[in-house]
Amino acid sequence: MIQVFVTVNYKDRNYQTNVLVKKELTWEKIKQLAEEQVKKQWDIYNSIVKR
Repeated sequence: MIQVFVTVNYKDRNYQTNVLVKKELTWEKIKQLAEEQVKKQWDIYNSIVKR
């Protein structure tokens, strides 16, 4: 496993996140995982704020 730092553009803002992935994964898959991670974090934040 390796740790990869990725900058993701989400809702016209840049976010840096890191993902732990197998060395064999392609850049496209790593980028997809990072984007999913940022979206999940926003979903969690929004669910807390809307309470």
